[in-house]
Amino acid sequence: MRVRMQIDPGICNFNTVVTAETEDRQNVTFEFVSECETIKEFDKQIKAISPVDAIMTLGPEENLILSKARKLLQTKGCCDACVVPAGTVKIMQVIANLALPKDVSLKITNA
Repeated sequence: MRVRMQIDPGICNFNTVVTAETEDRQNVTFEFVSECETIKEFDKQIKAISPVDAIMTLGPEENLILSKARKLLQTKGCCDACVVPAGTVKIMQVIANLALPKDVSLKITNA
């Protein structure tokens, strides 16, 4: 099974497509398509630890995907509020039947 997510990250304009794939609804591999150099590096780092066991990421330890992302974003000096890592976790949960497939959105307005 394959699931695809399009992510519009906001002001940086580096739209990203994340594809998650699994044969057993537990071990998930990912593919990222983006012009962002940081996301290209994130893709390499996630491929190095793939397949990711989606069920194990629910444990008390920090989610492995978010941990990799946090370290990478800190090293690169990029926005630590990048939504691509969170979207990656969401698509993994959907493909592993750990979350229902519903779009998410963030809307920013002046208060």
